[in-house]
Amino acid sequence: MGLPEFLVIGAPKAGTTALHAALARHPDLFMSPVKEPKFFLTDGPPPTRGGPGDAQTYREHVWRRADYEALFDAAPAGAVKGESTPFYLYDREAQRRIHALVPQARLIVMLRDPVERAHSNWTHLWSAGLEPISDVVRACAEEERRIAAGWSAFWHYVSLGRYGEQLEHLFRLFPREQVLTMRYRELVDAPTATLDRICAFLGVRQGMVEEVPRENVTAHPERTLRHQALSRVLRVGAGMGRHLPGSLAARLVEPLESALQERGRPRRSLSWEQRQALLPHFEKDVVLLGQVTGQDYSDWLRPRDRSGGLMGDRPSGQRQARNGRPRKAGGTA
Repeated sequence: MGLPEFLVIGAPKAGTTALHAALARHPDLFMSPVKEPKFFLTDGPPPTRGGPGDAQTYREHVWRRADYEALFDAAPAGAVKGESTPFYLYDREAQRRIHALVPQARLIVMLRDPVERAHSNWTHLWSAGLEPISDVVRACAEEERRIAAGWSAFWHYVSLGRYGEQLEHLFRLFPREQVLTMRYRELVDAPTATLDRICAFLGVRQGMVEEVPRENVTAHPERTLRHQALSRVLRVGAGMGRHLPGSLAARLVEPLESALQERGRPRRSLSWEQRQALLPHFEKDVVLLGQVTGQDYSDWLRPRDRSGGLMGDRPSGQRQARNGRPRKAGGTA
């Protein structure tokens, strides 16, 4: 048994699932078969209560060290072992636990425009029938109340996107040469170059992985009476699920989740009015992020261009593929 030598630590809804799948294809790397073991999020058993659906998520935690190390048993000799839990960056205690157990670990951080990230996060939970509020701005306004009530980190739409604060704390624990910080757009728009950069950081061969597997793009169900009714039933079922064995709880809610997605449309873009309402939550932190990293993220505070993208969201000198589609990559929303 052994421990990982690198971790993809954040952020949620910033392409970490696609990155995990891409790195799993590299012959010199071994990624944990459980994509988000969440081992470093607790010192012992995870909580049993929280927001809608949280109890089921907590059951997925691989929190016993023997079980965690067993995830890497199948690693070939000499392979560099890694796992991906995008909440580690946000959780300061998790950062400290990582430093205590694997202080030499290399850490990969994927950052996405925080407003877009919050919107994608909200869409994920709304589409799953767990988010009861049909507007992302109003849902974000509920964050402090939800945190106080013990809802899990995935409901922290605003706080998860304050990367400046998170990295400022991380750099107090780990030397900067052990941390690779990249933009989500780099993975989407230039997957081959981005994967080669990550491989160089991990000390494995470059040119072995050229594509990022396509992630499922979340559908966006309309706010209909049917959606509201199914969502209420699903939230009740998720609440009842904490009293049932894990497999039975999953069987209870999966048909409802499928029904919710049946009539869903492609995910709606964030409106400029919504973006204007959410930007003040992040303005100071974007400035702090620039100070902490020495990189300019001020483009995240700009309006959208006519194509629907954020003006300046792509690194300078990087061109988008024809028709606005990323080269050799699918959506990683």
